[in-house]
Amino acid sequence: MSFLPTNKREMDERGWNQADFVYICGDAYVDHPSFGMAIITRLLEAKGYKVGVIAQPDWRDPESIAALGKPRLAFLVSSGNMDSMVNHYTVAKKRRHSDFYSPGGKAGLRPDHACVVYGNLIRRTFKDTPIVLGGIEASLRRLAHYDYWSDKLKRSILLDSGADLISYGMGEHSIVAIADALDAGLSVQDLTYIPGTVFRTRSLDAVYEPIMLPTWEDMQSDKMKYAESFGVQCKNLNPYLSHSLVEEYPHGVYVVQNAPALPLTTQEMDAVYALPYERTYHPRYEDAGGVPAIKEVKFSIASNRGCLGECSFCALNFHQGRIIQSRSHESILEEARQMTQDPDFKGYIHDVGGPTANFRVPACTQQEKRGACPNKRCLAPEPCRQLRVTHKDYVQLLRELRSLPGVKKVFIRSGIRFDYALLDPDHTFIRELAEYHTSGQLRLAPEHISENVLRIMGKPGNEVYQQFVREFEHASKEAGKEQYVLPYLMSSHPGSTMKEAVELAEFCRDLGYNPEQVSDFYPTPSTISTCIYYTGVDPRTMEHVYCPTDPHEKAMQRALIQYRNPKNRKLVAEALKRAGRKDLIGYGPKCLIRPNRQKSDPTAGGRSGSAHPSRGARHTGNGKGKARKEHAAGDRPAQNEQGETPAASRTGTRTRGPAASRTNMPAAARKRAASGMAAEAHTTSGAAAVVDNPETAQDNASVHMPAMPSFRRNGQFNRDK
Repeated sequence: MSFLPTNKREMDERGWNQADFVYICGDAYVDHPSFGMAIITRLLEAKGYKVGVIAQPDWRDPESIAALGKPRLAFLVSSGNMDSMVNHYTVAKKRRHSDFYSPGGKAGLRPDHACVVYGNLIRRTFKDTPIVLGGIEASLRRLAHYDYWSDKLKRSILLDSGADLISYGMGEHSIVAIADALDAGLSVQDLTYIPGTVFRTRSLDAVYEPIMLPTWEDMQSDKMKYAESFGVQCKNLNPYLSHSLVEEYPHGVYVVQNAPALPLTTQEMDAVYALPYERTYHPRYEDAGGVPAIKEVKFSIASNRGCLGECSFCALNFHQGRIIQSRSHESILEEARQMTQDPDFKGYIHDVGGPTANFRVPACTQQEKRGACPNKRCLAPEPCRQLRVTHKDYVQLLRELRSLPGVKKVFIRSGIRFDYALLDPDHTFIRELAEYHTSGQLRLAPEHISENVLRIMGKPGNEVYQQFVREFEHASKEAGKEQYVLPYLMSSHPGSTMKEAVELAEFCRDLGYNPEQVSDFYPTPSTISTCIYYTGVDPRTMEHVYCPTDPHEKAMQRALIQYRNPKNRKLVAEALKRAGRKDLIGYGPKCLIRPNRQKSDPTAGGRSGSAHPSRGARHTGNGKGKARKEHAAGDRPAQNEQGETPAASRTGTRTRGPAASRTNMPAAARKRAASGMAAEAHTTSGAAAVVDNPETAQDNASVHMPAMPSFRRNGQFNRDK
């Protein structure tokens, strides 16, 4: 095995005069199946094609694009495992200071809107060479989309980039079809028939039974037209039943989205993960300290793709789809055996999962033949009567992994759906999750407690979360462990008025929970929640939905969750006054903050601290619940190309990220948590589960941890809760 050529010298060493494909990527070169670039390049190599890699070219220098010369067939372009704008900016639109997908975590090695910039640079340098876009950025911007960072509607990335095709979603099927067609001598303009692709044309004669979306001009002038368009797109994600979608642009230009590619079979997925990856970053990054992103996935295993959860703030439905695809046990076990031979492996598998770890089978028998229903959700807010719920296969897989020689512990970092776990009448999975796959803390993502907000999110009701917490805590006690559930919470999601935000703060108060990290809703491309944010209506029903868009209101909603932080006092006081809840300003056990010492207007600043949580309140996640000074707020990690968000990690991806504050845990519990999350146990993996990964991944993001990618996961040439 060896890395693919990255310069002319390495091509010469292989005896190549010309590469068939040159892959341009915004990430550093990491040859690991958690990175879309690695999967696509290795897959093409396995099909007999010569593939070179140019990672993070200098977009200001045309020569950087020409480092490998002109490819025989095409340039392949991806922003990397994340959307470049999510990678670069926080939800407050502030520039991030690091990039975990770059050598040494250095920022600034890729441009904003990377696919557009790379595409235009190639087109200026190689005027006639085909350009194919892929990955999370291109996939989620394939048609007209709202761009949060410019606060306006943008046209299809295909037009702005100057590219010829987009390979969207999980791209293994489509990229091989594109390669074989070009190799057979077909012009890129003739590739109008490949599922999982988007192309532009001036004639619809070759498009079979297209669905005409609102025109670009109509969507620009009327937000409701965009909502209507997005609603139609949501119903055309089934690879078995979907039609081609057409957007008309001025001057007789049409952008056509073909139906999604078929999901991979188990045999096909096994073959993808058996390709000869180096499973690390290119050695040229060693002097810079390597690529930080690999640390989070090097000892993680992708066991499945797809997510039937369909959370509104997650792009996984648009990227990986709702049909669950799984690898075989033997494929996963073989990868684990290889891990145990790595000199850096300390006995801890950090994750066995995907967008959602405990999804291993399609939602129902119908999905296996006809795909997911376009007008019904599988799981939330109420589970479908046809939903198939089982954890037998996943439990058996985890048992087999635990029994491998050299494996001490198996964690689940990509997250579980707690409502799905509860629906299983056999709670073996919950018991074994508590006994074997959690070390002190279990991170879950209820996201909110308001039934209205949860309904819009596509999440289960709060009572379902509370029931799971009771079951998990009981299972932990039965296993002789003192373990805690730490909830991920999201502020300012569509549907959340100040009233709901206050209710969420009261929830934290009653739990005695002091969150160090809070996720503020991040409007990323191609999610239902983002469409609501931009249009004010739910594209599925066209009903009006309240959405906090004012930065100051969003700051207040976020501050409410972290009301114990003295820095937030003024914002919390203002929020309570606006919500008509001045009763929560006082000295009682239920109050969030104390009055100003000078007895002045409660909205004025002051040195007053926060009230203690209610005595006798139930303390989930922080033991006895004594209020302590809170750390500064941060964002949840962004979803990677798996949609992630990550992790998810969620992602996206679905996503992943630093745990909530452990400062309120009993001393003994803190000691156990610390020991269970020591270096050899891979610190952050001590929390076994994070609901909704990634992608998402990328939807609520602060880029601290990479999600398991899109092409593997999000399939990012195609995150990831």
